[in-house]
Amino acid sequence: MDQKLKIVLSVRLFTDEKCFGPGVATLLHKVEQLHSLRSAAMDMSMAYSKAWTIVKNAERELGFKLLDSTTGGRHGGGAVLTAEGRALLSAYDGYCAALRREADRMYEEFFGQFS
Repeated sequence: MDQKLKIVLSVRLFTDEKCFGPGVATLLHKVEQLHSLRSAAMDMSMAYSKAWTIVKNAERELGFKLLDSTTGGRHGGGAVLTAEGRALLSAYDGYCAALRREADRMYEEFFGQFS
């Protein structure tokens, strides 16, 4: 059986500790879509406490807030990305897309003969 080679890249940002990567990005995209950290966590089959910890750890390492949250009440709570959170997520997505394009080009250059 012929197996097709492929390249798999993953981008993670670090300070002294890992602070941002594909998991945090997916979680933030879900918050953008669902307007709730709890709903985003549920959609990802993740405990809310784990999602909250992931966001708080990322915020601590990055030095800025990713989410603005409001607690429930008459109209319910919710969460939205901060301006810095949106900017970081946009930069991360753009960087990953550019990296994939360049990686595809380089893959063809170096491994095209094996595909």
